[in-house]
Amino acid sequence: MYHKREWSPGFIYHITARGNRKYTIFRNKDDRLKYLEIVEDAKEKYPFILHSYCLMTNHVHLLIETKNHPPGKIIHFIHYRYARYFNKKNGFNGHLFEGRFKSVIIKNNKQMIDTSCYIHLNPVRAGICPTPESYQWSSYRSFITNRTNKHVQTEKILSYMNNGSKSHYKFYVEIKLHQFT
Repeated sequence: MYHKREWSPGFIYHITARGNRKYTIFRNKDDRLKYLEIVEDAKEKYPFILHSYCLMTNHVHLLIETKNHPPGKIIHFIHYRYARYFNKKNGFNGHLFEGRFKSVIIKNNKQMIDTSCYIHLNPVRAGICPTPESYQWSSYRSFITNRTNKHVQTEKILSYMNNGSKSHYKFYVEIKLHQFT
């Protein structure tokens, strides 16, 4: 039996969800684009802020700030719709995601920055790419370049980096990267 998650408007969460039996949940570009489209639909229905994200092959990382709806409603909407799309497209049925999504409440600014770095470094740590900017399916590029990304709002995290400095965020992520290599 699951316990009820702690929630109040304005809480920020690091959400992770993995494919059932670590199964691939994104087979190609279209799957990832569909997931991001559903995230946008969820923002319309249950407004929230997406601060960072990374779509790996068999799991997702989302850093979300809730407004008037708990994370369970938001993630259920996204994952139910995505699972229906994925199963129909591939001729499958049943659960796509492994159990309940995991969530960690972000309690301070440093934890928020560190979590965003962790999310952006995930593909590097997994050996998928040599640098976080070379991974297409995360929000990292929008943090370090002037490239816009309609899915994510970088302002809050960047505001903790020397008044919005993209180069300071990049430097911070690179320091974290070298701690793991």
